[in-house]
Amino acid sequence: MKYAKDGITVEPIHDTRREMKNGAYPIKIRITYKRERRYYPTGKTLTVNEWNALPTTKVRTLIATRKDIENSYNIVRDTVEDLASSSGFTFDALNNRLKRGAGITLNAAFKAKIEDLRGQERVGSMLVYNVVLQGVERFAGNHVAMDIISVEWVRRYERFLVGEGKSRTTIGIHMRHLRAILNDACRCGLIKEAQYPFGRGRYEIQAGEGRKMALTLEQIGQIARYDDGNKLTAQYRDYWLFLYLCNGINVADFVKLRYRDIVNGEICFVRQKTERTTKTRHEIRVIITERMQSIIEQWGNPPAPDSFIFPILDGTEDAFKRKTKTVAAAGAINVRMRTIGKALGIGNISTYTARHSFATVLKRAGANIAYISESLGHQDLKTTENYLASFEREERQKNAELLTKF
Repeated sequence: MKYAKDGITVEPIHDTRREMKNGAYPIKIRITYKRERRYYPTGKTLTVNEWNALPTTKVRTLIATRKDIENSYNIVRDTVEDLASSSGFTFDALNNRLKRGAGITLNAAFKAKIEDLRGQERVGSMLVYNVVLQGVERFAGNHVAMDIISVEWVRRYERFLVGEGKSRTTIGIHMRHLRAILNDACRCGLIKEAQYPFGRGRYEIQAGEGRKMALTLEQIGQIARYDDGNKLTAQYRDYWLFLYLCNGINVADFVKLRYRDIVNGEICFVRQKTERTTKTRHEIRVIITERMQSIIEQWGNPPAPDSFIFPILDGTEDAFKRKTKTVAAAGAINVRMRTIGKALGIGNISTYTARHSFATVLKRAGANIAYISESLGHQDLKTTENYLASFEREERQKNAELLTKF
């Protein structure tokens, strides 16, 4: 990590000039300008061996330290770059920005996170953070100083989003991503714990209402038998059925399936959404049913270990192109499924419906919620319970009606 532009360099360094009592040395961000050097603390310390191992370490605590150092570096670098391109860089101007977090903008913290995600090719997360940044800037402008963030500021942002017509679920997304940015800022010492606005007794993020979009087994059967004579309708109907039958697989994982993922009559995959964020690699296994095999034979590529099962990706895509093709595939499925839903009188059907229906059909059949959760690749039962919200209401309704059958 090193920034060099317009005679200014910014880089994290292991400051070994003075050893601490525990044998470690502080990690600082060194800025050099016109042969003058200034050092800015990150709040992190490492031994010489730990510092040397940092770039390639697999030790969890050192990985967390490396991330915090990168966050500190990114924010300082972006602040320097902003000064250089606007009012002109001086150490006094930088110190005014950095003092007690004043002038370290929330915008810069978001942009640093977005660039980090871009470097990791985590395009989906990057795009969500960008949407949230746009919301923050519509609300508060392009230079939101960290030191103005408070519980009341967050509440006013919530009211702003409500005024824009955002749903409770969307507001929750905005708040969780804002909280993640402020968590990083807190760890880096850019804001004090007393200023941190989230948590009990402060601002608590409300859960959005679960989407009630699960279909009955009878409705899914109607979809499976639907035929309007159009080849594309049949293809995207079958893609949707495959999503449903393959444990409600997300489209991002569906398009990446390869023939080598088929082992002993099962499809084995790891969810893209969680493969980078969980401590253990959780592989989902799905028995290939006759209908799934028929869909593969009808619409799939010729079998070869390295070939994608379905002809959506060709393997030459970078992360951004892959995201574009994935979104396009999901959109094409949704367009055809809306047409089918309207024709059958079922209502709006989407790729989300396939996932929710998989969970709910199993629950109606008496499957254990822990099994459903594992099949979906969820990390906790609470997420699965949100998927099953519509089923729980159905049960309450049915039981209420039983009380009047006298």
